[in-house]
Amino acid sequence: MATSTVVFITGAGRGIGKGLTEAYLQRPNHTVVGSVRDSTSPAYDELKKSPAASGSRLILVTLDSSQLEDPAKAIKAASEAGITHLDIVIANAGISSTPGPLDAAALNQVVDALQVNTVSPIALYQAARPLLEKSAKPIWISMSSAAGSIGNLPVHQAHYLLGYGISKAALNFFTVAIHAAHPNFIAYAIHPGLVQTDLGNEGAKMQGMEKAPVTLEDSCAKVIASVDNATREKTSGKFLDVINHSELPY
Repeated sequence: MATSTVVFITGAGRGIGKGLTEAYLQRPNHTVVGSVRDSTSPAYDELKKSPAASGSRLILVTLDSSQLEDPAKAIKAASEAGITHLDIVIANAGISSTPGPLDAAALNQVVDALQVNTVSPIALYQAARPLLEKSAKPIWISMSSAAGSIGNLPVHQAHYLLGYGISKAALNFFTVAIHAAHPNFIAYAIHPGLVQTDLGNEGAKMQGMEKAPVTLEDSCAKVIASVDNATREKTSGKFLDVINHSELPY
């Protein structure tokens, strides 16, 4: 019997997280642990019906990224469901912030974005690290955004999304910290493109577009291809735009 590749994906109930969950389930011998914020939501029941390839299965756990203790609870639930190692962790769950001028940015939104987009992934890493260390090729993916690029901040006018941009920049820092702390880990940040999700389409409309230019299927396929080809030497510690096959400045 083939060894199962185990993938942990946060925010599996919608958007990119859901797309990645469904795509990985279509691969044989993959166990996908997907986290959703609310186990009573219709998204939870819909995910449970996701088709799976031979030898693949889905385990759903609850994780509210606004609650500091939830990542550890989610990892514990996965362990209780029989998970003994993790090969890939994709810290995908996130929130945006209301756009507006810098001098009117809502400070509570900055705090909320940091909690969900930065602090929760740190808590997830701390809980998941022992299981990642049991993998022959441990991979950590931070689902970031071009809006978190400090070097490109003027280009993207990301000061209009202060909380979101700061939280993604901080997530990028933490991603490189994982790379630096673990010589055997592959840890890197991804910009998945401006994707046709609720969040992506809102961002596209802010830029005068009818909808986001990148389909969910294309984004997820390129994220997964990036993971497939990731190496410590060429990938780890980097900030990659998987749509344009380029490296972004931190």
